Amino acid sequence: MPTTISRISRSWIPYAGLLVLFWGVWGAFSAVPTSDYGYPDGMVYVVWSITMIIPAVAALRGNRLDRRPIATVYGLLVGLTGAGGQLLLFKALTIGPAYLIFPLIALSPAITVLMAMALLRERIPRLAVVGVIAALVAVVLFSVSGGDGSATGGTWLILAIVVCVAWGVQAYFMRKAATVGVNDATTFTWMTISGLLLAPIAIWMAGGLALDAPWQAPSLAAVTQVLNAVGALFLVMAFSRGKASIVAPTTNALAPVLTVILSLIVYQRVPSVYATIGIVLAIVGSTLMVYADEKRGEAAAATPVTLDRDGAPDVAVP
Repeated sequence: MPTTISRISRSWIPYAGLLVLFWGVWGAFSAVPTSDYGYPDGMVYVVWSITMIIPAVAALRGNRLDRRPIATVYGLLVGLTGAGGQLLLFKALTIGPAYLIFPLIALSPAITVLMAMALLRERIPRLAVVGVIAALVAVVLFSVSGGDGSATGGTWLILAIVVCVAWGVQAYFMRKAATVGVNDATTFTWMTISGLLLAPIAIWMAGGLALDAPWQAPSLAAVTQVLNAVGALFLVMAFSRGKASIVAPTTNALAPVLTVILSLIVYQRVPSVYATIGIVLAIVGSTLMVYADEKRGEAAAATPVTLDRDGAPDVAVP
């Protein structure tokens, strides 16, 4: 039986603005504990996984935890791809520039679109085609020029591409979870649990708990990762109050823009012409893909669907 969700027209704006602020600042300063104090990137991940508990508790207030097996499966798929991407992201940020990494990761909707085409046999909108082309060109430009104009093709680029793929896959499974009625609080809880499950791997990668690190290192890591974790909660709150076709492109484009601006101001490094064009194409491409994708999702949501005995739709819904 189709349901109608009423949304308050402008109440999403403060939460989206806070998301852009929190994630933009986090992106610009997330590498400081490692670059300035030698804090292992694995330990930064551990700190992040712990800070995720804060918004998870907030998200569960007044909401029911979905205990169905299908909710657990999708929750783990979403959580492990997201947490795995975070683990690699912290490594990438220790060896590459944030102002190139974050625009590249923002291209993850391309993966989601391609998976929807291959697995759900969806037709890709024209705007999404333009976005995918812009994304591919951006990746090529990032691969031939670094922030200082030198050739890269290094490890940070490979890691950033893997993170982009992981988060694109995560978004696909997040959408699939929504089609079977898994609520945001449940998904976010499993994201937190998955992050904690990978913490031992991060500790192993760090060579131990790094208890001899200066106090500034874990302190700065905690501050920056709280921005990351709470920003994710603001994302959930913005989506619950605003139209996805507006919220998603706004946050997906503006957060990397703020990261780029802050990084260039603080670190005073001017990217090459190729890298600058790549940044612009990455932001434009991600915006077009998310906008086209969410518009298609809204059109599908407006069509009544029936559910089978397992709670899955009888027709493919993006």
